[in-house]
Amino acid sequence: MKRFLHRLRADKSGATMLEFALGLPLFLTAGLWGIELTNLAITNQRLSQLALELADNASRVGLYTGQATVQLREADINDVLQATRLHGSNIDLTQNGRVILSSLENVNGTQRIHWQRCMGRKSGTGYDSSYGTTTTTAGTTTNTSDAGTLATSGMGDAGAQVNAPNGSGVMFVEVNYLYTPMVGNGWFASPQRLHYIASFIVRDNRDYAQIYNPTPAATRATCNLYNT
Repeated sequence: MKRFLHRLRADKSGATMLEFALGLPLFLTAGLWGIELTNLAITNQRLSQLALELADNASRVGLYTGQATVQLREADINDVLQATRLHGSNIDLTQNGRVILSSLENVNGTQRIHWQRCMGRKSGTGYDSSYGTTTTTAGTTTNTSDAGTLATSGMGDAGAQVNAPNGSGVMFVEVNYLYTPMVGNGWFASPQRLHYIASFIVRDNRDYAQIYNPTPAATRATCNLYNT
């Protein structure tokens, strides 16, 4: 018996397997944490790029009228929203988030949100606009009742508001997205709201009187709708 115990104590043939078994949980934990951290970073980058892309595209679309002005149409807005929808499909942007496009305009020194268009199913605090809202008909006619909402301090976080230049406008974009971890729920990260904003000054001589919607009329992506 003593000889057997001595041989067993001296036997190191299973040392490698034992070390592997002890180290595997630590290795897997570090690997999964790295995957989760990388996915979160990539998602943040994608959302930032989507916000910038939408603001950029919306700042330069429209129909040149031949009278040195560009008319913005509902179809143009739908086109730039569709581009963002397609580019965000790999993270289910419209299913898990909310996108708000606002036209911040400066009329005789007064800042106002002339109109807004939205897409995405998420709603409520943290997903609807944090910087001001306007009516669903705002911007659709030249009537005073559709002139939009005053935004005297501009749009954006306190101390970092964006203002439109006099006689011009800014396309202001908000993207709010509910991030769900890849690995477990709360193991390495918890579900969290990711928030990005972007803005671009309108790059052409836009007609700010209203959004035009010639026949055949396009469906307006107003912010009372919550769809993909």
